[in-house]
Amino acid sequence: MENDWFRETAISIFNAALQAVDPYRLVQAYYDLIASAYSKTNCNKLHLVSFGKAAFTMTKALADSRIRDIITQGIVITKYGHAQGTISNNIQIFEAGHPVPDEKGFFATQQVINLLKNGDHQTLVLCLISGGGSSLLVAPCSGITLGEKQQVTELLLRAGANIHELNAVRKHISA
Repeated sequence: MENDWFRETAISIFNAALQAVDPYRLVQAYYDLIASAYSKTNCNKLHLVSFGKAAFTMTKALADSRIRDIITQGIVITKYGHAQGTISNNIQIFEAGHPVPDEKGFFATQQVINLLKNGDHQTLVLCLISGGGSSLLVAPCSGITLGEKQQVTELLLRAGANIHELNAVRKHISA
Protein backbone atom coordinates (compact mmCIF):
# COMPACT_ATOMS: atom_id res chain seq x y z
CA MET A 1 0.00 0.00 0.00
CA GLU A 2 2.78 2.44 0.97
CA ASN A 3 4.75 1.44 -2.15
CA ASP A 4 1.74 2.37 -4.30
CA TRP A 5 1.68 5.84 -2.73
CA PHE A 6 5.40 6.33 -3.41
CA ARG A 7 4.98 5.09 -6.98
CA GLU A 8 1.98 7.36 -7.66
CA THR A 9 3.76 10.33 -6.11
CA ALA A 10 6.89 9.71 -8.19
CA ILE A 11 4.80 9.45 -11.37
CA SER A 12 2.95 12.64 -10.47
CA ILE A 13 6.22 14.52 -9.90
CA PHE A 14 7.66 13.19 -13.15
CA ASN A 15 4.57 14.23 -15.15
CA ALA A 16 4.57 17.70 -13.56
CA ALA A 17 8.25 18.13 -14.51
CA LEU A 18 7.52 17.14 -18.11
CA GLN A 19 4.60 19.58 -18.30
CA ALA A 20 6.75 22.38 -16.88
CA VAL A 21 9.22 22.10 -19.77
CA ASP A 22 6.80 21.23 -22.58
CA PRO A 23 7.92 23.46 -25.49
CA TYR A 24 4.42 23.61 -26.97
CA ARG A 25 2.91 24.90 -23.72
CA LEU A 26 5.78 27.29 -23.05
CA VAL A 27 5.36 29.00 -26.43
CA GLN A 28 1.57 29.18 -25.98
CA ALA A 29 2.13 31.45 -22.99
CA TYR A 30 3.53 34.16 -25.29
CA TYR A 31 0.80 34.47 -27.95
CA ASP A 32 -0.52 37.77 -26.60
CA LEU A 33 2.94 39.27 -26.14
CA ILE A 34 3.92 38.40 -29.73
CA ALA A 35 0.67 39.78 -31.16
CA SER A 36 1.07 42.94 -29.09
CA ALA A 37 4.68 43.49 -30.16
CA TYR A 38 3.66 43.00 -33.79
CA SER A 39 0.85 45.55 -33.67
CA LYS A 40 2.53 48.12 -31.39
CA THR A 41 5.55 48.38 -33.67
CA ASN A 42 3.40 48.70 -36.81
CA CYS A 43 4.95 45.64 -38.40
CA ASN A 44 3.62 44.27 -41.64
CA LYS A 45 5.75 41.10 -41.72
CA LEU A 46 6.68 38.48 -39.16
CA HIS A 47 9.66 36.29 -39.99
CA LEU A 48 10.02 33.21 -37.82
CA VAL A 49 13.34 31.45 -37.28
CA SER A 50 13.18 28.35 -35.12
CA PHE A 51 16.06 26.00 -34.48
CA GLY A 52 16.93 23.22 -32.06
CA LYS A 53 15.55 19.84 -31.14
CA ALA A 54 12.22 21.36 -30.01
CA ALA A 55 11.98 23.80 -32.96
CA PHE A 56 9.19 21.92 -34.72
CA THR A 57 7.06 21.65 -31.58
CA MET A 58 7.58 25.32 -30.65
CA THR A 59 6.67 26.43 -34.17
CA LYS A 60 3.64 24.13 -34.23
CA ALA A 61 2.37 25.90 -31.10
CA LEU A 62 2.42 29.22 -32.98
CA ALA A 63 0.90 27.72 -36.11
CA ASP A 64 -1.97 26.28 -34.04
CA SER A 65 -2.81 29.75 -32.72
CA ARG A 66 -4.11 33.02 -34.12
CA ILE A 67 -0.45 34.05 -34.56
CA ARG A 68 -0.31 31.84 -37.67
CA ASP A 69 -2.17 34.55 -39.61
CA ILE A 70 0.66 37.06 -39.17
CA ILE A 71 3.60 34.76 -39.92
CA THR A 72 4.83 35.91 -43.32
CA GLN A 73 7.67 33.41 -43.66
CA GLY A 74 9.37 30.94 -41.40
CA ILE A 75 12.22 28.47 -41.26
CA VAL A 76 12.52 25.56 -38.85
CA ILE A 77 15.77 23.62 -38.42
CA THR A 78 15.53 20.56 -36.23
CA LYS A 79 17.23 17.23 -35.67
CA TYR A 80 16.51 14.31 -37.98
CA GLY A 81 13.32 12.57 -36.87
CA HIS A 82 12.00 15.55 -34.89
CA ALA A 83 9.70 17.05 -37.54
CA GLN A 84 6.28 15.48 -37.74
CA GLY A 85 4.99 16.57 -41.10
CA THR A 86 4.35 20.08 -42.34
CA ILE A 87 3.15 23.14 -40.46
CA SER A 88 2.02 25.58 -43.14
CA ASN A 89 2.91 26.61 -46.68
CA ASN A 90 4.91 29.65 -45.57
CA ILE A 91 7.11 27.75 -43.08
CA GLN A 92 9.97 25.65 -44.44
CA ILE A 93 11.12 22.72 -42.34
CA PHE A 94 14.64 21.34 -42.50
CA GLU A 95 16.03 18.37 -40.62
CA ALA A 96 19.77 18.29 -40.09
CA GLY A 97 22.63 16.66 -38.20
CA HIS A 98 22.99 16.74 -34.44
CA PRO A 99 25.35 16.72 -32.56
CA VAL A 100 27.63 16.80 -35.59
CA PRO A 101 26.53 19.48 -38.08
CA ASP A 102 25.98 18.48 -41.69
CA GLU A 103 25.38 19.86 -45.19
CA LYS A 104 21.62 20.07 -44.69
CA GLY A 105 22.09 22.22 -41.60
CA PHE A 106 24.55 24.39 -43.49
CA PHE A 107 22.06 24.82 -46.36
CA ALA A 108 19.19 25.57 -43.97
CA THR A 109 21.32 28.16 -42.17
CA GLN A 110 21.97 29.90 -45.49
CA GLN A 111 18.19 30.04 -45.97
CA VAL A 112 17.84 31.68 -42.53
CA ILE A 113 20.49 34.26 -43.41
CA ASN A 114 18.68 35.06 -46.66
CA LEU A 115 15.35 35.37 -44.86
CA LEU A 116 16.82 37.78 -42.32
CA LYS A 117 18.43 39.88 -45.05
CA ASN A 118 14.98 40.37 -46.59
CA GLY A 119 13.62 42.04 -43.48
CA ASP A 120 13.16 45.76 -43.03
CA HIS A 121 12.12 48.16 -40.26
CA GLN A 122 8.55 46.82 -40.42
CA THR A 123 9.59 43.19 -40.01
CA LEU A 124 9.31 41.54 -36.62
CA VAL A 125 11.73 38.63 -36.33
CA LEU A 126 10.69 35.96 -33.88
CA CYS A 127 13.46 33.54 -32.96
CA LEU A 128 12.67 30.29 -31.13
CA ILE A 129 15.77 28.50 -29.86
CA SER A 130 16.04 25.18 -28.07
CA GLY A 131 18.77 22.73 -27.18
CA GLY A 132 20.80 21.48 -30.12
CA GLY A 133 20.77 24.83 -31.86
CA SER A 134 24.54 25.23 -31.94
CA SER A 135 24.80 22.13 -34.11
CA LEU A 136 21.74 22.72 -36.27
CA LEU A 137 22.30 26.39 -37.11
CA VAL A 138 25.72 25.92 -38.67
CA ALA A 139 27.80 28.65 -40.29
CA PRO A 140 31.55 28.09 -40.09
CA CYS A 141 33.60 31.27 -39.80
CA SER A 142 35.74 32.51 -42.66
CA GLY A 143 38.69 30.20 -43.22
CA ILE A 144 36.98 27.16 -41.66
CA THR A 145 35.16 24.60 -43.80
CA LEU A 146 32.10 22.64 -42.76
CA GLY A 147 34.25 19.50 -42.92
CA GLU A 148 36.75 20.99 -40.47
CA LYS A 149 33.95 22.04 -38.13
CA GLN A 150 32.55 18.50 -38.29
CA GLN A 151 35.98 17.06 -37.55
CA VAL A 152 36.49 19.35 -34.54
CA THR A 153 33.04 18.41 -33.22
CA GLU A 154 33.69 14.69 -33.62
CA LEU A 155 37.10 14.94 -31.92
CA LEU A 156 35.64 16.85 -28.97
CA LEU A 157 32.79 14.37 -28.61
CA ARG A 158 35.19 11.40 -28.69
CA ALA A 159 37.31 13.13 -26.04
CA GLY A 160 34.24 13.34 -23.78
CA ALA A 161 33.64 17.10 -24.03
CA ASN A 162 30.37 18.24 -22.47
CA ILE A 163 28.02 20.73 -24.17
CA HIS A 164 29.61 23.75 -22.46
CA GLU A 165 33.09 22.72 -23.62
CA LEU A 166 31.80 21.95 -27.10
CA ASN A 167 30.08 25.33 -27.37
CA ALA A 168 33.16 27.14 -26.03
CA VAL A 169 35.05 25.85 -29.07
CA ARG A 170 32.17 26.14 -31.55
CA LYS A 171 31.72 29.85 -30.89
CA HIS A 172 35.27 30.49 -32.06
CA ILE A 173 34.82 28.61 -35.33
CA SER A 174 31.35 29.97 -36.16
CA ALA A 175 30.38 33.03 -38.17
